[in-house]
Amino acid sequence: MYPGAHISTSPDKPAVTLVDTGVTLTYAQLEERSTRLSNAFRDAGLAPGDVVALLSTNDVRVFEVYWACLRTGLYLTPVNFHLTAAEAGYILADCGASALVVSADLAELARGAVAEVPQLTKRFAYGGEVAGFRAYEALVASGSPEAPADQPRGADMLYSSGTTGRPKGIKPLLPQRQVGSPGDPYVGAFGTTYEMNADTVYFSPAPLYHAAPLRFGMIVQALGGTVLISRGFDAAQCLRVIDDFSVTHSQWVPTHFVRMLRLPEEIRQAYDLSSQRYVIHAAAPCPVEVKHQMVEWFGPVLHEYYSSTEANGITMISTAEWLARPGSVGTATLGVLHICTDDGQEVPPGEPGLVYFERDEMPFAYHRDPEKTAAARHPSHPTWSTCGDIGHLDSDGYLYLRDRQAFTIISGGVNIYPQEIEDCLTLHPAVFDVAVLGVPDADFGESVLAAIQLNPNEPADDSTRGALLAYLRPRIAGYKMPRRIEFVQCLPRSAAGKLTKGALRQQFSSVERTSS
Repeated sequence: MYPGAHISTSPDKPAVTLVDTGVTLTYAQLEERSTRLSNAFRDAGLAPGDVVALLSTNDVRVFEVYWACLRTGLYLTPVNFHLTAAEAGYILADCGASALVVSADLAELARGAVAEVPQLTKRFAYGGEVAGFRAYEALVASGSPEAPADQPRGADMLYSSGTTGRPKGIKPLLPQRQVGSPGDPYVGAFGTTYEMNADTVYFSPAPLYHAAPLRFGMIVQALGGTVLISRGFDAAQCLRVIDDFSVTHSQWVPTHFVRMLRLPEEIRQAYDLSSQRYVIHAAAPCPVEVKHQMVEWFGPVLHEYYSSTEANGITMISTAEWLARPGSVGTATLGVLHICTDDGQEVPPGEPGLVYFERDEMPFAYHRDPEKTAAARHPSHPTWSTCGDIGHLDSDGYLYLRDRQAFTIISGGVNIYPQEIEDCLTLHPAVFDVAVLGVPDADFGESVLAAIQLNPNEPADDSTRGALLAYLRPRIAGYKMPRRIEFVQCLPRSAAGKLTKGALRQQFSSVERTSS
């Protein structure tokens, strides 16, 4: 299905609303404008398999561009607007964009990015004028409102968050079907499990350049529900949105949970959150105690899934299942799980290893990077793929994640998983955010360093270091204890809540030890 399927019954129903301003796009408007834009793209010479890049803050027009690409056989590549101009320009060049659409509030970033790709001449801007860009509204108006008979389904081509290096373009196979034909794997996997339909009111405060809010927005609109977006995350505003709009489905990352739990009790209790039937979270591991607190607050409506931008597989778990198996991310609902050693040998339940999903075919490739694509494949089974996560299965097939393979610290020949230490420190009242990583050590190869962003008014001194270490000692094994604690002003996180540790590792690998 797609939005056009709903205009005969609900033409004036909001398909998407920006809650900060109340700006709304109805289903009739989304259908007409995405049709016009798709025809305008065709008139501009874009053909199936070409790439349209989008550099925009959260705006209802994001879905116009998205659906225009999905009904024209095009790839859409949303670009992270928190990047530098050089980083954004790298993605524009790497994805081979044939056209670029930007929001005018990102004019400076857009101009800097296109300076890296002067050959990209099809440039359009909405929300105001941008030098060197044509008016987006004129482009939309130039396209015919009549949908052509042939509307091949396109896809998104997203870039990874680059937590361990430069972002990687993840290029799925284009589906061989029309835009309105059934068979979308996301609609089937998530829409069915989370009981999404025309009555769904879905809210995500995350940026639409990220996979989850963009794809979930597509699912909701395919099924005729309403998508709510916001300019950014504000914990109190999110509670107000749930109350004001009677949100039925919301989506979060664990960092959002931590920020909401730290709101004053009078704010937490001021809003009616009972409309929520599915509170969905993913993208990063959730500390067990944080999730317990959220279940106590929101009720047994939390639903977690584990997947990736590569979408090579999915696991899911309900509140009841999770309470019986705290820390699990569920059983496979897309693909078959395998846990393997580095050389590809499958391990028994309880033993950690690389998480592989088995599918009928390899569902993705890293754009212009055959070596990374090959590294993601199992050495003996070409349809098994991994995104580099480490975990183990229990005897019933429930998956427990340990950490990213790239983040594992090997100290004195022993594997240490930073996530376990981060989960402990996150709950300390002095800690606002934390990243644990391995840094070079002459004796042990690597040693454990904790980079901590303190809450306001907490002293960044040795007394706080001592209190944090004292808090950790009874909670983790001695060999996992940080040898260094460094205080930082801010930690680098992606919009998905993932720590980007590459820069931190470079920074602290050359810094002398200041604590022990």
